[in-house]
Amino acid sequence: VQLVESGGGSVQAGGSLRLSCAASGSADCVGWFRQVRGNEREGLAAFYTAGGGTDYADSVKGRFTLSKDDAKKAIYLQMNSLKREDTAMYYCATVSALALRCDAAVLANPKYLELRGQGTQVTVS
Repeated sequence: VQLVESGGGSVQAGGSLRLSCAASGSADCVGWFRQVRGNEREGLAAFYTAGGGTDYADSVKGRFTLSKDDAKKAIYLQMNSLKREDTAMYYCATVSALALRCDAAVLANPKYLELRGQGTQVTVS
């Protein structure tokens, strides 16, 4: 499986962006995390691709929405009401079965990531 993110860019506070992640294969648990250079990763949102609820980090709950398009083999992160503190590199990732869970927090642990993309930069001013 390969993951390729797109959709990042610069936006003013209060604006919106939609990030896309194209996958070449399938995975059971997918999501997004972000990282500011030199800082820890923050898991943002994750779900099981087979269905069920979505888990969001408190920092983005109510503002970000994770979705998927099975036909396009893509997952999306709709980001609304963006804040300056949302500025970061954003990555989509798949979670290893070793994690035994699928939630936003697990995405912050590199040990449990099976695969991640190259990232897309989001800058909010």
